[in-house]
Amino acid sequence: MTSILEPAAQASAVPYASHDVTNQPPPLAPYDASEDTALLEGLRREGAGWAEDGIRRLGLRAGSAEAQEWGELANRHEPELRTHDRYGHRVDEVDFHPSWHELMRVAVAEGLAGAPWADERPGAHVARTAGGLVWGHTEAGHGCPTSMTYAAVPALRRQPELAKVYEPLLTSREYDPGLRVPAEKRGLLAGMGMTEKQGGSDVRTNTTAAAPTAEPGVYTLRGHKWFTSAPMCDVFLVLAQAPGGLSCFLVPRILPDGTRNTFRIQRLKDKLGNRSNASSEPEFDGTVAWLVGPEGQGVKTIIEMVNCTRLDCVMASATLMRKTLVEAGHHVRHRSAFGARLIDQPLMRNVLADLALESEAATTLTLRLAGAADRAVRGDEGERAFRRIATAVGKYWVTKRGPAFTAEALECLGGNGYVEESGMPRHYREAPLLSIWEGSGNVNALDVLRALGREQGAADALFGELALARGADARLDAAVTRLKGMPATGSQAGARRLVELMALTLQASLLVRHAPPAVADAFCATRLGGDWGYAFGTLPDGADLAGIVGRGLPGGV
Repeated sequence: MTSILEPAAQASAVPYASHDVTNQPPPLAPYDASEDTALLEGLRREGAGWAEDGIRRLGLRAGSAEAQEWGELANRHEPELRTHDRYGHRVDEVDFHPSWHELMRVAVAEGLAGAPWADERPGAHVARTAGGLVWGHTEAGHGCPTSMTYAAVPALRRQPELAKVYEPLLTSREYDPGLRVPAEKRGLLAGMGMTEKQGGSDVRTNTTAAAPTAEPGVYTLRGHKWFTSAPMCDVFLVLAQAPGGLSCFLVPRILPDGTRNTFRIQRLKDKLGNRSNASSEPEFDGTVAWLVGPEGQGVKTIIEMVNCTRLDCVMASATLMRKTLVEAGHHVRHRSAFGARLIDQPLMRNVLADLALESEAATTLTLRLAGAADRAVRGDEGERAFRRIATAVGKYWVTKRGPAFTAEALECLGGNGYVEESGMPRHYREAPLLSIWEGSGNVNALDVLRALGREQGAADALFGELALARGADARLDAAVTRLKGMPATGSQAGARRLVELMALTLQASLLVRHAPPAVADAFCATRLGGDWGYAFGTLPDGADLAGIVGRGLPGGV
């Protein structure tokens, strides 16, 4: 007689795994973060081809499983503020996870902080930017102190006696964490303190007071800064109101006699993204500071620092675009739906091609700006004028494109991309920062108007660059004509439209001159010719999707 248990017993004899994992991509790491045709071509074109071997080596390290894990851990284990030691002494220190220090150690050693200022080779600043474009594949937060250290050097040179002491240490390739007398360390990091809660971007409303002491050039500060990143840096450039007006000061955390300068960290900011990096509210109360540049010229002194950090915002946005494009491409290459790999589905390929266009345009512009910065440092006045206006244009536009881009790349992974383990939410949270840091979109758009109205040669430099592509594409020529017809110093309300067209014509001119026809044609047709929708993935039917994706993704289609 057959038992009612026999069917179940028979079923249990059939091998069955309840949790087989299929149709999921393998881990991306290890991969080569420097496998980026537009980046390597731009590196050579902008005069730093000599750095290619180093960039390729750094790209392999950035894409290694170890370095990718450093980035994840540095954000999972956020910095912690210690205001006092166990005995009650005020210490105002921030503790970081060891992975943060590993990221910083590599970044400084690879010349991503102040090192280019000590490198006389043409293209040194381009090489640094290219290094940031690949090492940034690890994580974005530690790029803040390296960026500010890089940017502090030209501002500090306004006070040669201070530069003589500090510049060799700011340009060092040794990462030497911990608060000690700056002159006794192997290398220094620099921060910046401009923003105050009553002023924000309007730094002239600064209320921090600077009182001169009996020692020439030495002041004491009293005030509260609303947003000062990387409080464990060794020195800071700070704006404060001196008797002669708003001025720039150097504030060390440790004074030459070994005592701690008054730098009371009231709290760390609880931020949307950039969580590996400590951003703080420090309070000054009798804080010792050294004047940098003349009294009353604080903005003029520190503006060179801002120009440098704005370029790094463009670089970081371009890096996020590239990183998330690589993640999306890896996913769709290995995942199938409706009988085919996602990458072979025409609509998904359109999305990837559109993202690849945006990424290449951002990377190409970033390296062009870095080339201008490098040549400006070496005395090229034409490049200095171009850098002045084009950096503000690029800062406005590329950083604006970042959030929409990362959202679309995240969506390529579907629900997997919405899960923290994918890393995509971290990139998405990071993207808006770069449009806010160093002047929000409105501030940069208005800065472009200011440059056009006050900076002799700014408009000529921009149109001179655009003229290099004249006749190569009718849509670009028509856009340049429209741009010339717009009021150069128009109303504030129209500033964004003006700067947007500047950015698109500039990117298009670079792609027309340097990218393959498939890339340049698709960019001009969509961004300038109007043959485009309102979201990524709306390239026209005639676009060479396979050619664009094949160039834009590591390993091709």
